[in-house]
Amino acid sequence: MKERVLAVILAGGKGERLEPLTRERAKPAVPFGGGYRIIDFTLSNCFNSGIRKILLLTQYKAISLDRHIAMGWSRFFCREFGEFVDVVPPQQRIVESWYQGTADAVYQNIYSIEKEQPDYVVILAGDHVYKMNYEKMIDFHRTINADLTISAFPMATEKAKRQLGVMEIDENRRIVGFEEKPEIPKPVPGRSDICFASMGIYVFNAKFLFEELCRDATHPCSRHDFGSNIIPRVIRTNRVFAFPFFDTACQQQAYWRDVGTLDAYYEANMDLIGIAPQLNLYDENWAIYTYHPNSPPPKFVTTAPERCGSAIDSLICSGCIISGATIRHSLLGDRVRVESGSTIEDSILFPQISVGRNVHIRRAVIDKRITIPDGLKIGFDPTLDRSRGFRVTESGLTVIPKTIGM
Repeated sequence: MKERVLAVILAGGKGERLEPLTRERAKPAVPFGGGYRIIDFTLSNCFNSGIRKILLLTQYKAISLDRHIAMGWSRFFCREFGEFVDVVPPQQRIVESWYQGTADAVYQNIYSIEKEQPDYVVILAGDHVYKMNYEKMIDFHRTINADLTISAFPMATEKAKRQLGVMEIDENRRIVGFEEKPEIPKPVPGRSDICFASMGIYVFNAKFLFEELCRDATHPCSRHDFGSNIIPRVIRTNRVFAFPFFDTACQQQAYWRDVGTLDAYYEANMDLIGIAPQLNLYDENWAIYTYHPNSPPPKFVTTAPERCGSAIDSLICSGCIISGATIRHSLLGDRVRVESGSTIEDSILFPQISVGRNVHIRRAVIDKRITIPDGLKIGFDPTLDRSRGFRVTESGLTVIPKTIGM
């Protein structure tokens, strides 16, 4: 990429809707897909797109995210060649306060951004799951001489309402209307059930970004947010275009998930288990990188003729030992131990979990380093699960935090 491009990844949100998985970690640091973290998808997109200058803006509960970047990502970048991924906590260079919104988070780090003298700044969210070549979006932005380009995702209006920014686009892909998390999203012409949702991916001309951030900072009534303030204002005066997200390789709607709720997080993990998942972790042309612990291969043990350790339609990570137990349609993180007579179905187990004998788990998400005692049933009786201190969602998904004792 000839132009100087800097990526700024917003990774500082509280992630309250993913509680209790975010009780002790930032949302981008939540494990995903067995051996990954959510942040790995955005970082892999940057790396595969040739973007090697990255600022990762953190705020809340960032220590595990900071550690993950240091252990898994620093090795991919060479400082001597001007490459980096820097974890940047709030610097309070401008004001002595936490970030007030997405635009304010970038504004408070304007010194670090300007220092790199970029031509374009790509603003990204650190808590979405997808594969995307940002270079194509930057090429589109440059070709049409845009001031700002926003990646658009066709989505059911029912899913977008109160959740995502929704845009109106004319026949030239110019954005002529934008509402942040509307109660009634405006659909695309001719389709009352589909709208164009903002993916939270922005390509700015650097000079234009700096001017708008400084202008927004002077407005005392602003929420200092891209979706609520800056975008609705600049579409009236500047060249703001949409970049529809489309999988050119497969010629179909691309895969993108906002995993901001427990049920959405669970469903996105389950998407990976299908025979031909739309999000393919085994795609050698667009690898997803992460930190992999030094663990041995997974092991499946037969403890008796009738008790054979097995996994069906599942993702099993390194270091796991399945001893006379059955795993169906589930994801197990590294170094999970499951004892004989136990069954795990439609579930997600984070790393370093120990499951005792004759345990039965169904539709559950279990945080790391938990020991499940012998004979326990999880996911069968919502009232009983709640009485144990587990979280049970409206859909019946049981979530066990790592701070709980059993």
